[in-house]
Amino acid sequence: MIDLSQREFLIGTAGLLAAGAALAPAQARGSVAMNSRFDVDRFLDDVKRARQDADSQKSVQEVLARAVSEPAAVLHGLGEPMQAGIHTLYRADDLTILNVIWAPLMLLLPHNHNMWATIGIYSGREDNITWERQGPVVEAASAASLSEKDVFPLPETAIHSVTNPIERLTGAIHIYGGDFFAKPRSEWDAETLRERPFDIEAARHRFEAATKRFECGG
Repeated sequence: MIDLSQREFLIGTAGLLAAGAALAPAQARGSVAMNSRFDVDRFLDDVKRARQDADSQKSVQEVLARAVSEPAAVLHGLGEPMQAGIHTLYRADDLTILNVIWAPLMLLLPHNHNMWATIGIYSGREDNITWERQGPVVEAASAASLSEKDVFPLPETAIHSVTNPIERLTGAIHIYGGDFFAKPRSEWDAETLRERPFDIEAARHRFEAATKRFECGG
């Protein structure tokens, strides 16, 4: 178990991960021809079909791994990230697919999804800390440092926080086994690490504020 104080979580996440705390994520496997292109509609159809499999998260992970194994193709298909934000590619009761753009050095508080999730990086870096409940608070348990071509599955019960540790935008495809925007869930306060209801609009404002800081060079 990684022993992280609240202050280390807030100001030292990237340094802790770089020092070797990261656990190896699932590595994207398979390759695509260099002249291939990322067809968004075909990708969405492939994910929707995989969602119907008995082990749907594993099947979805394989589709996502194939996609991000060619980051340049994904960048061409989705467009070069220009500002932080949560962009919905597909939403249904049993599946949500998001293109998430993290601003430089952006941090998202510990939160849960109450559904499985799988993350694939196509540009930049995304550092994740997973947390475990310890009575009324959470405690850091493990970490994963994700780079281009990496995929990272999270089970339904997972609690995690996210940091973009680099000074440029990071692009990632996040896939959820349910309606990401409708499912009630929680986040944990940065100072007290105590649980509170997750506010999706507040999260959107964090992305907007991070974009303004990025644009202002701050």
